[in-house]
Amino acid sequence: MAQQQNHEKEELSNKRRFSFRLNFFFFSSFIIFSIIIIRLAVLQFVEGPVLAQQESSSVTKSIPLLPVRGTIYDATGETKLAYSEPIQSLYITLYKNYSQQEGGPENPNRPEAEAMAEKLAEVFAEYGEADREPMSKDDIINAMDLENTQAYGYTPRLIKSDLSEKEIAYFMQHKKDFPGVSVIEETVRKYDEDSVAVQAIGYLKTFKTSKTLAEYDAIDKENSSQTDPGLVYSELEYVGVDGLERQYQDELRGKAGYSQIPINPLNLPEEGTVIQPPQKGHNLISSIHKDIQVATEEAIMDQLDWLHSNPVSGKLHPNAKTGFAVAMEVETGNIVAMASMPDYDPNKPWDYDKVKYIYRNGTVESFPPDDTGRHPESTVLLGSTVKPLSVLIGLKEGFFSPNGTVYQDRGIAYFGRDDSSVRNSQNHVYGPLSAATAIEHSSNAFMVDLIGEKLWNKYGSEGVNVWDEYMKEFGLGVETGVDLPKEYEGFLEYTNEAETSLARLAYASFGQQGKYTTMQLAQYATMLANKGKRMEPHLVKEIRDSEGNVVEKIEPKVLNEVEFSDTLWETIHRGMNTDVSRAFSGFPYDFARKTGTSEQDLYYNGTRNRVDNGVFIAFAPRENPKLAVAVVVPEGGFGSSSAAPIARKIFDAYDQAYGLDGVPKGKPKNTEGDTTEQ
Repeated sequence: MAQQQNHEKEELSNKRRFSFRLNFFFFSSFIIFSIIIIRLAVLQFVEGPVLAQQESSSVTKSIPLLPVRGTIYDATGETKLAYSEPIQSLYITLYKNYSQQEGGPENPNRPEAEAMAEKLAEVFAEYGEADREPMSKDDIINAMDLENTQAYGYTPRLIKSDLSEKEIAYFMQHKKDFPGVSVIEETVRKYDEDSVAVQAIGYLKTFKTSKTLAEYDAIDKENSSQTDPGLVYSELEYVGVDGLERQYQDELRGKAGYSQIPINPLNLPEEGTVIQPPQKGHNLISSIHKDIQVATEEAIMDQLDWLHSNPVSGKLHPNAKTGFAVAMEVETGNIVAMASMPDYDPNKPWDYDKVKYIYRNGTVESFPPDDTGRHPESTVLLGSTVKPLSVLIGLKEGFFSPNGTVYQDRGIAYFGRDDSSVRNSQNHVYGPLSAATAIEHSSNAFMVDLIGEKLWNKYGSEGVNVWDEYMKEFGLGVETGVDLPKEYEGFLEYTNEAETSLARLAYASFGQQGKYTTMQLAQYATMLANKGKRMEPHLVKEIRDSEGNVVEKIEPKVLNEVEFSDTLWETIHRGMNTDVSRAFSGFPYDFARKTGTSEQDLYYNGTRNRVDNGVFIAFAPRENPKLAVAVVVPEGGFGSSSAAPIARKIFDAYDQAYGLDGVPKGKPKNTEGDTTEQ
């Protein structure tokens, strides 16, 4: 019995201990949850606004500082063709909200901003350059963008660029009088004062206005997700939109700097800005030699003037208004001169109506000189300059042999069922011709009978494709690979199926079925000179960093190579002996050359008008050639009288700078315009 009572007491004691523990657990849980709830309430209602303010106050924004663009030098590495010149600009940062809602109550801060604008206008009027129109109060208020329509509130506003020395001194001495105003060093793009190769160098526009170009549209879309502030493009930053400025935009740009600005909840800046300066872009060492380039440009303009005042074949050539020339080193592919004339002064504001037909690069693009339709485009038919290649094709196909008399020239060739005919220029009859003398005398009849018609006899309609393949192997009808944007491939008239394949081959054989750029002609001439290597032309030799260290060296590149025997090449070189004695009188080197006069029909006012375009290709010396030159003068008449004199001056300038035999010479001799009508 006692044992049972002890057991009951123990069980009761256990129940009491369990009940106590359970009550203690619930009580502890209650205390813990109460503390959590109270803490959450404190965080939400007491500390929450303070923490939110602290969080908002800790936000920073990165504002780009415009990068310093690299320099483009000429081939000597000393003459600057394009460079960035430092200027001082005035910016203002708005530390208050000055926006004014239409119809709303007046912003009490607004008079402060207007007073600042008035003070700035007074300073500009008193200390600005006398030849510049001073900014008015309204101009300054617009630039301040008080309504934040152009930028966020924290973004510094550009008020005025290129401050005068007096303006800079004044603002530096009166900083306290102009809160938020800063004088910041920037750069402005300048170009050689002699307007050297301006279409090849290119030009700049603001990033904001350049987004129609695919590369800048892509950059704009990536800007918001860009993690490196140095790669962010600002709207007012200038970018390359043509020429080398565009082709090498990434190398020239460098990296933007940036200001890290603390921003408050009102999107206005706070104190504590951290500035990371921009990194200067790389420099380009161009292959263009200023002396050769200037001589080329002057030669074109002088020759155009000569054609306007000196009759050739009894007539003047007043419509010869443009000229294009490319000089390319045979071994390297370096473009030492590249002229598209007339040009313009890139350091002056554009008058678009005056430059709209010349601001593009006619040596690699195709555009009409004006919108009347009365003049040919900048790419013209090859004319007789195709004949070395045409004969080379005939030799390769086995249509005739390299040596001996192979053709009796009667001045005319017939082809097709309707006996279509082609005559030699000026109805010349040359009699017995070899492959070489057919090139020298520029026989159209030879080309039609022994190349165009024989290609059709051998291949039928497929002969057009055979011709096309040969043309493209020599860079005619394909991009040359030059390091410039917007290169034109040419216009292949021999692909027009409206004519019979025989007719297309016949006319193509003497240069009337393909329009090509001057750059393509220069690459073709270089390929004739080096016996089959199609060199990639380039305008940049080296890329260097801002300290002068070579980042990249552009090596010569062979795009493709054709195989012909030395005998065939020697035949072609021997035939490139057209008479240009007046233009090249006294020239101290034996050189290979071919003139061309491409006939072109232009239609306007319901009338067909036939014009003659002057074309010329050459390389010198004939043995161990160093330089190949191509010149095109639309509506210039015979190539010997319009284009050859320009080429002579280019060779002379190269001989002066580098030496066609490797030894630089003295100044080139003056030469008169050639009136030879070959």
